[in-house]
Amino acid sequence: MTLQGFFSGLFGGSKRVDLWKRFERLRESNSGTMSTFYKVRDLKTGEIHGLKLIDRAKAAPVESRYKGLGKPGEGEVGLQISGPNIARTIEWGESMSGDPFVLQEFVEGKLLHALISTKQPLPPAQRLDVVRQAATAVAAVHKAGFVHRDICPRNFILRPDGRVVLFDFGLTVPDKPVFLQPGNRIGTPNYMAPEVVRRRQADKRLDIFSFGVSAYEVCTLASPWPRGTTGSAALAHDTPPEPIDRHWADIPPPLAAAIMSCLAAEPDKRPPTMEKFLASIARVTV
Repeated sequence: MTLQGFFSGLFGGSKRVDLWKRFERLRESNSGTMSTFYKVRDLKTGEIHGLKLIDRAKAAPVESRYKGLGKPGEGEVGLQISGPNIARTIEWGESMSGDPFVLQEFVEGKLLHALISTKQPLPPAQRLDVVRQAATAVAAVHKAGFVHRDICPRNFILRPDGRVVLFDFGLTVPDKPVFLQPGNRIGTPNYMAPEVVRRRQADKRLDIFSFGVSAYEVCTLASPWPRGTTGSAALAHDTPPEPIDRHWADIPPPLAAAIMSCLAAEPDKRPPTMEKFLASIARVTV
């Protein structure tokens, strides 16, 4: 099957859209490994949106792993996930060149990754609030029947009004064993669960691990393990993480225990669901 035929099937054979007749490009973000993101204005309505344009040639090696399994495309996935902490998907389809696109709400704010990189700590109460909102976002993904597979601070935006928003469902798959088989080592190395690194069967608890690393960083501006840029850095995730209270001495013990439990090397020792995590910190105050 050709790339064109493959993606036409993946995206339901939707009618192609002449994007640059419909939208005005206002800003282009740094290109990802498989896509480019634009801030655009709809020329008819004047509305501002985010437009993700996916390079079908670059995406094909990843998507081809699921050929014949009925994997939904990113736009279809996004339409099924909703909540106050989820970037809303508006539409999806194909550009005139055959590249898939996803139109979504444009979320103003700063990436959590950028905030962590500045080494300027959030106030304790806001750290707790950000952790709760991020956990709520991951819970929404799982409730919709999906595994995100790339939970990390780069995929969360903190809006000026304090709302935390999860975006980018490019690696998201249905929460079914066939989509999470050994060998699919996908994600960001510093947030990758041990079972993914070791190429073992995985489930939604891989997101809980990645969330735990992200929450640790939000609370401390530090990483629970030495950081790296390749998969080899993630091999350290089989070893005990540095206790979180070494970086935040006054962290409420229930919050510390909840985050540290997410970092367990064995999935069975992590919270079974994000709802369980949220319940464990429901009474925490700072």
